Amino acid sequence: MAERTFDLVLYGATGFVGRRAAAYLAERRMRRKLRWAIAGRDAGKLVALRDELAGDPAAVALPAIVIADSSDAAAVEAMAASTRVLITTAGPFALFGDAIVDACVQHRTHYADITGETAWVKRVIDRHHTRAARDGTRIVPFCGFDSVPSDLGTLLVVRHVEQTFGVSCVEVRGYFRMMGGFNGGTLASNAHRYETGEVEAGRNPFLLNPRARHSTSELLNAQDPRGARYDELVGTWVAPFIMGPINSRVVRRSAALNAAYRTPYGPGFRYQEYTKFGPPLAAAKATAMAAAMRGFERVMEQGTARALLGKVLPKPGEGPSEASMASGWFKTDLIGRTADGRTARARIAYAGDPGNRATLRILCEGGLALAFDGSKLPGAPRRGGVLTPATAIGETLVPRLRAAGFEISIGR
Repeated sequence: MAERTFDLVLYGATGFVGRRAAAYLAERRMRRKLRWAIAGRDAGKLVALRDELAGDPAAVALPAIVIADSSDAAAVEAMAASTRVLITTAGPFALFGDAIVDACVQHRTHYADITGETAWVKRVIDRHHTRAARDGTRIVPFCGFDSVPSDLGTLLVVRHVEQTFGVSCVEVRGYFRMMGGFNGGTLASNAHRYETGEVEAGRNPFLLNPRARHSTSELLNAQDPRGARYDELVGTWVAPFIMGPINSRVVRRSAALNAAYRTPYGPGFRYQEYTKFGPPLAAAKATAMAAAMRGFERVMEQGTARALLGKVLPKPGEGPSEASMASGWFKTDLIGRTADGRTARARIAYAGDPGNRATLRILCEGGLALAFDGSKLPGAPRRGGVLTPATAIGETLVPRLRAAGFEISIGR
């Protein structure tokens, strides 16, 4: 890839998350000069964004501009061929992502996005995993708040269990606490999943796994949590986590791929995740959360209700205020357990809106890792395929995220 014009291209740069990702990259001080570009379909908005970045006194690396509509095959091909790594925030990915991924696979360009659309990623796996694996091209969906805290955190706690106890980790549970807002692009992607029936396909707990058949006990153990309950590992009440049906599929794919790479997590490995509530009234809060999630799902399943909700929620390109995003935060605690009951813990946390501040930093640092940390990446130099953050970038992401302001800790 030495002859490529760019190290990294950010596609969807004029969207709500994309603009903030562009500002982050422009301000990112690197040991080497970053050759990068902002890309999208609207030339006027891209020029305005670049002018805005040029006026930022904190900017140290201004981007070039690449104009490419996802429906313009020639422009998308040229964009993918021009860069070593392409990262994208342009969703819904089931609508706008196929041509981008197709071109990246064709031109052996590493790719990362912030999708949470598991059914779409399943189709990407079916189309492209074999060729990308053969060519050593890393295609990395879910490289944002969906699903790096879950996926990277599980990898860290599993390896810590192995190193500390000398035995395998048979189970990890993830517990989330968070405050944040939604942007219009995320809401549009979620609505599209309901409109197309992809939510139903996503109910398969092993949707993203290479192996199609699973035993009855495996399927029962992997069913998504539905109600509130007292959890003995954390000593308090928990409810389902809203992103659990996405994150859990990603973690299970990581476990399956690592087993294929002969670095397995553990026999019969299990993963689930929850929202954790503390006192006072932990049981009542968990019960209310579980009921609210069931109600939201019923609303989203009805086309008329979705349309009415869409009129009052943020539109694509819109999102929370800067003050609201500054007050957001998340804490992800992951507990790994051995077959004889010993436990180890990891935490990933960030002081800032999960979906609108943490996500862009995760995506950008993941893209920079793909561009510059090649020899340190798991399975280097030849690993490729439609991978997960844990199997494509892995622990290489830890120092990058810590430098970007994330708390990452591991212990017993």
